[in-house]
This record gives sequence, C-alpha cells and structure tokens, in this order.
Amino acid sequence: MVDEIKTIEREELKAKLDRGDNFKLIMAMHEWGFRAAHIPGSVHYATVEAADQNLDHDDEIVVYCTDPGCVASQVAYKWLVEAGYRNVRRYAGGMSDWVAAGYEVEGDAAGPDSGGAFFFAGRNPADK
Repeated sequence: MVDEIKTIEREELKAKLDRGDNFKLIMAMHEWGFRAAHIPGSVHYATVEAADQNLDHDDEIVVYCTDPGCVASQVAYKWLVEAGYRNVRRYAGGMSDWVAAGYEVEGDAAGPDSGGAFFFAGRNPADK
C-alpha cells in the first residue's frame, strides 16, 4: 500500500529535461490526450502490461497528467510503486502547470497552426 506520493516540482523536472537526464517521463492519460499535447520527451503506455514490458524496476520514473486534481497520475504512481518500481515521482502540476510556465509542449494540438493546446490552462503554449 502506498501511503505518500513522492513528487517532483516543475523547475526540477525542467532542469532534468534540459540536462538530458536518463529517466522515464510518462503521461498517464488516454492515448488521444497524449497525441494532442504532451511534455517533450514523454512516453505513453496504453496498458499496464506495456508499461511493465518497457520499464525496469530501477528506472527513475516521473508520471504526470493534466493538473493536481487529475487522478490518472496518482493511479499510475500507486500501480508502479506497488508493482515494485523503486524510484517513482509524480509531477502533480501536470500539463496545466507546464503550459502556465510557458514551456514547450508537442503533439497534434501543439503546432503553431493548430491553436496549440488551448485546453490546458486556457492558453496557447505558442504564445510566449
């Protein structure tokens, strides 16, 4: 049983990405949400079996979804920890926090001609 969720803050996550640290960044939403917009470098697994096949129990893993209230990343975190993954954290701010900071997102809805990921924090990430 998981009593406490370990977290990572936006600036630490951004620094890890900028340095090219070796870790798995997992978007814990539906496939359509991942295709629409996600943090660059993210992966998405459609099933727990796919995640289990592609992750090592010693990997550093960060899970996220849309915002602090989104339960998808909480469920993914708990499943990973209970399955024996030892180094898991949740980026609770998720896409809304990332976009609010003006950081880049990628995906079908993130291009300059698509209107961007307007559904995250009510703003287009292309607007700096």
